[in-house]
Amino acid sequence: MRETEIVNRIRSMAEKSASRELVLGIGDDCAVFRPRAGEDLVFTTDLTLEGRHFQLDTHSARDVGHLALARSLSDLAAMGAAPAFCLVSLAVPASRAHTWLAEFYRGLLALAKSSGVTLAGGDLSSSDCVLIDVMCCGRVPKGNALTRSGARPGDNIYVSGTLGASALGLATRHGAAWKRHLRPTPRLGLGTRLRELGVSSCMDLSDGLSLDLRRLCLESRVGATLTKIPIARGASLEQALHGGEDYELLFTAPQSVEVPPSIEKIRITNIGSVTKDTPGHILFEGQLLEPLAFDHFHATKSSPTRS
Repeated sequence: MRETEIVNRIRSMAEKSASRELVLGIGDDCAVFRPRAGEDLVFTTDLTLEGRHFQLDTHSARDVGHLALARSLSDLAAMGAAPAFCLVSLAVPASRAHTWLAEFYRGLLALAKSSGVTLAGGDLSSSDCVLIDVMCCGRVPKGNALTRSGARPGDNIYVSGTLGASALGLATRHGAAWKRHLRPTPRLGLGTRLRELGVSSCMDLSDGLSLDLRRLCLESRVGATLTKIPIARGASLEQALHGGEDYELLFTAPQSVEVPPSIEKIRITNIGSVTKDTPGHILFEGQLLEPLAFDHFHATKSSPTRS
């Protein structure tokens, strides 16, 4: 199958869920998107790499399509943004340019449809392995995007859902934890609700609580004390602290903001408080919490299929 035929097939699949703001989509050199008045557009991009984030012998093409989009949608959720459109750049071996490619886009577009995001374009190429880059654009009321830099001493720290399930799934490769690892759920509705609630900072948990909380603290120039960790059934404390890829939301809120125990039917747990300590200094059970979660450029004991 030639590239033009592949592009036309993808275009036909994507046009079924195109938004009105997309003035021009797949087929031209650029997509044209017309934003609404009074909103800011937020952008994110995520690489999803064979051998790093997935393995072809354990992840179906639909799983990979879902995962590649979910990673970027989770970033939009952390900003309190509603998704608008995405661009997908994909390189695959020529042997996968037919059935695998079609299944990949079926998985991606199924999540796109349920999330309200339009596939506006991208790029295709051949490669010895599968390489994916998904860029997402979201919309948020002007000046109201959530950031990592708004936490203040005295704020409470919260996390959605439970932690460690994805790491448990990667280790066991069966059951509900494995399904959660394969197809994470971006907390888009929750992110919007948190923005409306008036939380002070937010980010998604992709690399693990120990590292991601440190990143939030460094951006806000604060420290933190952790008192409680909501551990997923069957997972260990280490997996909950350092495992990553849960794609839950980590956020802070002033004590004056009443945060309910569940939002959008998702459990919310107060896990500690923001302190005036050295920026990035996090205490858990009286000890300094080391950021042992995954770092792409630092040697760790992490699995080769971690993000």
